[in-house]
Amino acid sequence: MTDTTGTTDLDAEDRKIVTLARSARARNGVAEGAAVRDETGRTYVAGTVALESLKLSALQTAVAMAVASGATSLEAAAVVSTADTPADADRAAVRDLGGPETPVLLAGPDGALRLRVTAG
Repeated sequence: MTDTTGTTDLDAEDRKIVTLARSARARNGVAEGAAVRDETGRTYVAGTVALESLKLSALQTAVAMAVASGATSLEAAAVVSTADTPADADRAAVRDLGGPETPVLLAGPDGALRLRVTAG
């Protein structure tokens, strides 16, 4: 896991997925919002799913949406949360589709980047 905490200079595409993740969290009033970008540049945005019979984090949901839409790889993932680090299960979902070097960006509710790790 690579940690580059404090990195605030995101490129435009990474800023976009952080913004989309933040919007999903706020719009849906859920604990987390997430967005992933696939190998063609398409983005998938999701919030936490908390049903009695189904519980998925926002990032797991976004990865599932990408897979269901035919994505074969991921370029990057972002999650907006109050957590200090992405959950192991979230990083595993990103790794399954994108590989161990796929960047996972963690931003706070204000959209500020808190942590950048790899899915690995």
